[in-house]
Amino acid sequence: MQGAAALLARRGPDDAGWWGDECTGLAHRRLSILDTTAAGHQPMLSHDQRYVVVYNGEIYNFAALRDEIGADWPWCGHSDTEVLLAAYQRWGADCVHRFQGMFAFAIWDRQVKSLFAARDRFGVKPFYYAERNGALLFASRPRAIFALQPRLARIIDVQALRFQLEGGYIPAPYSFYRDIRKLGAGCRLFFDNRGLRSEHYWSPGSIATLPHEKPETKLLEELDALVVEAVRARMVSDVPLGVALSGGIDSSLVAAVMTRQSGAVLKSFTIGFAETGFDESSHAAAVAKFLGTDHHVEILRADDLLSLLPEFFREFDEPFFDSSAFPAMALYRLARRHVSVVVGGDGGDEIFGGYHYYRIVRALMPWYRLPLALRVSLSGLGRRLVSHHSMRLLTTAAACQDIVAAFAFMRSIAKDFPAVLDMDIDRQTIGMEALFRNAAGAFSVRLSPVELAMRLDMQHVLPEDYLQKLDLSSMAYSVEAREPLLDHHLAEWGMKLPLACKIRGRSNKYLLRQLAYRYLPREILDRPKQGFVVPIDQWLRTRLKDWAASLLHDRNLFARLPLNQRVLLDLFELHQSGKRNVHPLLWSALMALEYCRREQVGEVGDEDCH
Repeated sequence: MQGAAALLARRGPDDAGWWGDECTGLAHRRLSILDTTAAGHQPMLSHDQRYVVVYNGEIYNFAALRDEIGADWPWCGHSDTEVLLAAYQRWGADCVHRFQGMFAFAIWDRQVKSLFAARDRFGVKPFYYAERNGALLFASRPRAIFALQPRLARIIDVQALRFQLEGGYIPAPYSFYRDIRKLGAGCRLFFDNRGLRSEHYWSPGSIATLPHEKPETKLLEELDALVVEAVRARMVSDVPLGVALSGGIDSSLVAAVMTRQSGAVLKSFTIGFAETGFDESSHAAAVAKFLGTDHHVEILRADDLLSLLPEFFREFDEPFFDSSAFPAMALYRLARRHVSVVVGGDGGDEIFGGYHYYRIVRALMPWYRLPLALRVSLSGLGRRLVSHHSMRLLTTAAACQDIVAAFAFMRSIAKDFPAVLDMDIDRQTIGMEALFRNAAGAFSVRLSPVELAMRLDMQHVLPEDYLQKLDLSSMAYSVEAREPLLDHHLAEWGMKLPLACKIRGRSNKYLLRQLAYRYLPREILDRPKQGFVVPIDQWLRTRLKDWAASLLHDRNLFARLPLNQRVLLDLFELHQSGKRNVHPLLWSALMALEYCRREQVGEVGDEDCH
């Protein structure tokens, strides 16, 4: 067990502990942020010795919960871990409804021999588990589970592989491994003599959009108060903190609010690129100058990012598609030289309508009132008449069965490329469209097509792609990343806003943008959205060409992975020709191949996977 915990040392370099009895063992690695004394040590036992907790994350309203539980409680220290444990003793499994924060935790009841675990509403913190021979194994990362049980088969889950190839991420409850599952965002888990079961305690699909008759000025005041409170709560720390600054609206607003809340000069961090077409550091520098932050910038060249590849494969212990993980890792590496906590702006796009996909869905809504046969006919005509690739993709989306299918197509990295999975596997599994359709069917409230698209992103893409990247990139350098725009009070308020407060004309994030104008000049904020863009498409034709070719020509890898080698080689040649950029699907397949080469996993028997 201690060996498994050692694999997670970067996630918790400040302290290590373990606890066990005749049937249970718990281990923990600690990154000390609140109450850095021994009173915050984990695993932590309750005052009556009945319950034991291991916990990852922060409960930002722990002080208020502590006051609610009462001063007569036999408190030992001042950590949020102790408050979490006391909250479970007071309210049982419903304690999760009271927590404001990010968390993954497990509590063992020594008296009745049962385990309760939960993951935060948006899935900022991970929780993987495996059930084997009546025992439950769990950890923050799959690698620790394999260390706990070396005989657990390292066989890929072909359904997870299909999701990875089509969507670029693996949605819960799947993991890359057949025998390891992932607890979903907003879910809780129970394990006792009746077995294992899990359930949603919160879902974005249960929150309806409401009509607002309030004037915009009133809505702005409410939004301002919610953002200020969310930021203030995430500035509580017993160690130094700073802000990740991209120059975009979300991070700039967070930095501006933090500056007003802080009594000292705020440290800010930005990654820039030597290639001017990908560099946003000047925008971040303009924000930093206006706010007067102590600004730290690192300008990266291609070789600098490529040098992170070994670190990337060491820390991301499932195949991971999103190449913006490289600059994210560089940012947290830079920040760790100065602070242990970094506050960022993730979540604003999903909640307040930031992605261009949402405007496309809105534009397509009248089109989908036409009969399907007519739409298919008109779309076919459009594909023959237009030559621009983006327009051809749009006409393909317009021919989809409905908005759910169209949005799944827009969000897919496979688009209209030929299937790269073996046909037998393709028939045995479901794709992103079915995933989105099943999720939408389970939503308990009626939503407009655009709001439905935003909620699907919140439920799947946000936790399993963007927040996975955030967690792994920051923890690789022992940095705690905090996201105030994912405060559930703020997020639920934002979900209830009418669509016109999010998308108005050609403006995305309308209301959030109006709030940002209160804090920062328009000329700093009004620019196209870019984000961390890494030139993978160029690298696959240059610096990464030989690496990619070696993978794609390795017959041993294709004997272990159910991928069509011929199709992938054809896509690689198409990409090299420059006739079409196929790097998203190609990169996703290469990640799976490289991971299997390093970890010796695949479709093989147990005897070969130990």
